[in-house]
Amino acid sequence: MSLFGTILAALFEIYLVFAGELIMDEHSSNFSLIDHFGSRCFSNDVMRERLPRSAFEAILEIQAGKRELTLDIAEIVAAAMKEWASDLGATHYTHWFHPLSGLTAEKHESFVSPQPNGSILMEFSGKDLVKGEPDASSFASGGLRATFEARGYTAWDVTSPAFLKRNAERYILCIPTAFVSYTGLALDKKVPLLRSMEALNRAGLRLLRLIGDSKTERIIAYAGPEQEYFLVNAELYAKRPDLKLCGRTVLGTMAAKGQELEDHYYGAIDEKAAAFMNELNSELWAMGISAKTQHNEVAPNQFEIACIYSQENIAADANQLVMETIRKTAEHHGMAALLHEKPFAGINGSGKHINWSIGTDEGLNLLDPAIVAGISSEEEAGFKFIRFALFSLAVIEAVDRRAGLLRSSTATAGNDRRLGGHEAPPAILSIYLGKPLYDLFNSLQNQNNAQRITNAFLELGIRSLPKLPRDFSDRNRTSPFAFTGNKFEFRTVGSSQSAATSLTMINAAVAEALNRISEEIEQELTKGAHLLDAARLVAQRSWQEHRRVVFNGNGYSIDWMHEAEKRGLPVFRSAVDAIQELSTPDNVKMLEDLCILLPEEIEARQHVYLERYSKQIKIEAAMMIDLVRRYIIPAASEAASNYGSICSSIAAIGAPAIVQEALAKRIAQLVGKSAEGLDRLERALSDASCTEDELERAKSYRDMVVPSMDELREFCDELERLVPKYLWPLPTYSDLLFTL
Repeated sequence: MSLFGTILAALFEIYLVFAGELIMDEHSSNFSLIDHFGSRCFSNDVMRERLPRSAFEAILEIQAGKRELTLDIAEIVAAAMKEWASDLGATHYTHWFHPLSGLTAEKHESFVSPQPNGSILMEFSGKDLVKGEPDASSFASGGLRATFEARGYTAWDVTSPAFLKRNAERYILCIPTAFVSYTGLALDKKVPLLRSMEALNRAGLRLLRLIGDSKTERIIAYAGPEQEYFLVNAELYAKRPDLKLCGRTVLGTMAAKGQELEDHYYGAIDEKAAAFMNELNSELWAMGISAKTQHNEVAPNQFEIACIYSQENIAADANQLVMETIRKTAEHHGMAALLHEKPFAGINGSGKHINWSIGTDEGLNLLDPAIVAGISSEEEAGFKFIRFALFSLAVIEAVDRRAGLLRSSTATAGNDRRLGGHEAPPAILSIYLGKPLYDLFNSLQNQNNAQRITNAFLELGIRSLPKLPRDFSDRNRTSPFAFTGNKFEFRTVGSSQSAATSLTMINAAVAEALNRISEEIEQELTKGAHLLDAARLVAQRSWQEHRRVVFNGNGYSIDWMHEAEKRGLPVFRSAVDAIQELSTPDNVKMLEDLCILLPEEIEARQHVYLERYSKQIKIEAAMMIDLVRRYIIPAASEAASNYGSICSSIAAIGAPAIVQEALAKRIAQLVGKSAEGLDRLERALSDASCTEDELERAKSYRDMVVPSMDELREFCDELERLVPKYLWPLPTYSDLLFTL
């Protein structure tokens, strides 16, 4: 490069640093939160300002599914996007996608193109925007791509806005994309999600047209994930190899205090945690992610952040970015973030509750019973009620018919340790409706049931307190799939999982149910039935057939487990059982008929999920073996030796050493039991690893390795309670949970 080119490059570097500092200076007197929100998001508002009117209108039509993206439109958007990103200090871009691993992937490409005269040119074409080409063979594909078949494509998701992500002192332009193979097969989590959204749109419009709605042009699925996580001190985290490599503690006994006093949930936020949350919010807001709610969760050092509802694919992208940003931001504050479903035994684990609803392009929430209230016309109220009832019943039917498929979307080794605990919904999928809605559906045969939906207020009996509007239902924390006033909340999803997989299966199951309901109404109409009577009759039948899945009581109780068995509800006690539901002939046919997943794409995902389950447990078992052999047994042996020496010293003065002798014997016994347990775990791990069949291997890890790990942990955790603190080689739960 010439001297002139070198100078240009240096000046460009200085400009980038300066520009970045201006953008990130939130404490200046000129800082505006309104201006800050979305400042690093190439939103529709930004496109409206930077694109020609015709191009912007074309983008809106493409987003609405009314026309296809063409290269000439992409060129216009790419030029505007590059100019916007460069103005804010970005030098590189990446196609940002969700491979089947569950993480996000990115390959950075530079805008800067050196020229023959030594200068530089900032280049970004429509082709660069629309298509990327990562190595598909290097990602988990479940056999869809062989190691010698490298070509794969990323395709721009026009509906999800690009954003600038901070990477050290630079900004990277991230373009949300889908990821497919050379032959067009889905290699990611986004393609099936987008297909399922379209299937739900078709099915929803079909039903709306049938009951007289000719105005709605699109059905939109919305989601709002609630992300739970733990924060721990970074120095302590570095001394726990199991946390670093497994995301959870494979050993560790409970501290004297856990969550018994119920003093952490919604409590005052620790200053260090608050500083972390402030930066987290700032980063997310700048990228256009509307993180709205944050609070202490139930367990010590456990927290939650929730984002405002958005279109499903956008919500899934946002949640991936939330998880990534949580990890990065924690590092800035001397902490480590844990997204594992069960990082600590004996206290609450972490989930990802997904709030889900469907609405129209005109802003109508189809699951809101309040849309019926206050309507004077009996006929109009009847139609609006039956619309609400049919869409709600479709969800109930979906959960009943496709419980296995929904459970499979939450199946991981980590979630196995969470589900069924006292903080998490059981592995039996049921729906909570609340008594008012349950009674309402029980009376579907009544002509005036629409009038039962009224606004009510809570009378508190204190004049100084306001009247509070009463929600249509209470809340039930033990339900895996709960109606919460105008939406459903799927609570079985694990904290480390992508929201896209569960959203795909919910959409698929509900789309199937909506199509079946439409078919039955059409059949009744051919018999000469009046529309409202036909719809009510079909609604009655659906309720009678599928209300078995509705349970309003305590989902953690033993009685419910027996009751669920009587009702014929399936129970999937492990991830291995649930994953197999993906490939049942009925589920395969449904997903293929709805054009969501092809059989080979389903088979590939089952392979990936089983393989991931096995590998996760293999890593955890290997980690436990290493800790026990290199940390626990040496420390415990030294403790036993020390107590033996103390016994000799006490005996030399003629005094009894009953306590010390008992401790020395018990520690020595536990060391022996730990050594034996170590041998059993190593044999179980070896046997499981040598199993050829993928399914049988996963079963071996579940049935042989996991029990061996749990047995060995009991010995080691008792040793932790007996070995002096100064000898114990690992930070304890007391250290990890009560220190930031």
